[in-house]
Amino acid sequence: MTAKFRVPVLANSDADNIAAKTIAGRWGLTSEAADNDAFQLWLNDGILELHWLQSPQKMSPLVVDFHQGKAAYRAQHTQLKNEAIAKAVGVSGQFQPSIVDATAGLGRDAFVLAGLGCNLQLIERHPVVAALLDNGLQRAQQEADFIGETCQRMHLIGTDNLLTGKGFTHEPDVVYLDPMYPKTGKQKAQVKKDMQMFQQLVGSDEDADNLLEPAMALAKYRVVVKRPNSAPFLAGREPNSQIKSKKHRFDVYIKRGFNESAN
Repeated sequence: MTAKFRVPVLANSDADNIAAKTIAGRWGLTSEAADNDAFQLWLNDGILELHWLQSPQKMSPLVVDFHQGKAAYRAQHTQLKNEAIAKAVGVSGQFQPSIVDATAGLGRDAFVLAGLGCNLQLIERHPVVAALLDNGLQRAQQEADFIGETCQRMHLIGTDNLLTGKGFTHEPDVVYLDPMYPKTGKQKAQVKKDMQMFQQLVGSDEDADNLLEPAMALAKYRVVVKRPNSAPFLAGREPNSQIKSKKHRFDVYIKRGFNESAN
């Protein structure tokens, strides 16, 4: 994935400015603003915000906050039997697979799986999104509540680990992929404002087909690919099975025996 925009990390206070430069250094971002910036990251009182300066409409900054919104509600009220993603990765009452989420995005699917007891290593290929996710996880992990404990099972390890094969703490049972897919027509109109900003920044994963082979090499048992129902198979490879939900499907690629009682 190639970043489309130059995005600086900025701050107003001296304390935040030091932290902002640390964030910029970790994720390979700049600390200098430019007049033609389409996006800027701002660190305010320890909270990292993405501002879309050229948005066609007034839009609030994008922040990863696991204690707010539908993600927080969903994680606290998730029922195993109702989650297609849980069935796809093989979660059961007796088994919580270790997972690499290789396209973590804003961490929403990983958050659901962590809420079901899974431990996850997260990879986010876009450095700006990785910085936002890292900041949200660090803040959440400081809280001694259910969400804080859930986020303790989520570990952001980098941006290119899947392709390099380096940086993993252990071999995962499952690799999960949810590459960005182009939105058109009615789908595009229905996208919420925060995801409009996310999609404008990230675009589609034009090299997504290249992720399946290293994912298959890394996973012990299976690879799960989340796709829109109308999308073609990743890399043109037909899965062993599918789990379908209203808007998406989960294509399941089996490597070898995987706790069949969990399915």
